[in-house]
Amino acid sequence: MKKLKNPWKKLPEYMCFGCSPNNHSGVQMTFYEDGNDIVSVWKPESHFQGWHNTLHGGIQSLLMDEIAAWTVARKLQTTGVTSKMEVRFRKALYTTDKYITIRASVSEIKRNFATVKVVIYNHTDELCASADCTYFTFTKEKAAEMMFFGCDVEKKELTIDEVISELK
Repeated sequence: MKKLKNPWKKLPEYMCFGCSPNNHSGVQMTFYEDGNDIVSVWKPESHFQGWHNTLHGGIQSLLMDEIAAWTVARKLQTTGVTSKMEVRFRKALYTTDKYITIRASVSEIKRNFATVKVVIYNHTDELCASADCTYFTFTKEKAAEMMFFGCDVEKKELTIDEVISELK
């Protein structure tokens, strides 16, 4: 796997709740490319709970929406906005889990709409949630207005164990 370079990281106004490393209230996701998939390994924390020790469904949806956006950025080299998101919660995710793994891949492209399939696994690799996210994708010109000029990866190849060991 190779880590995705964050194309907005140096912008002073960049405070995305999903992926900005500077938003200390946010979830601060990082992303990796693994073949056709974009992957994020994330550590749940107690302040993201709904029911006792259970990861809030809204946070799960946020994680899936965010990785879908990054899948569009990396795989299609553009940005866009969520048009529709169908979520299925299959099994509880816990804020006490060591980590969770979120995976996404483009499943369909029709004109300027991309469908991204997303799954979340707990730390024992059980499928806990899934979503089909439909994105309205921007033209390259509109993406540039949003300060997007491409999404590259770092050169270093990482194993999943190395990614897990980097979690806070």
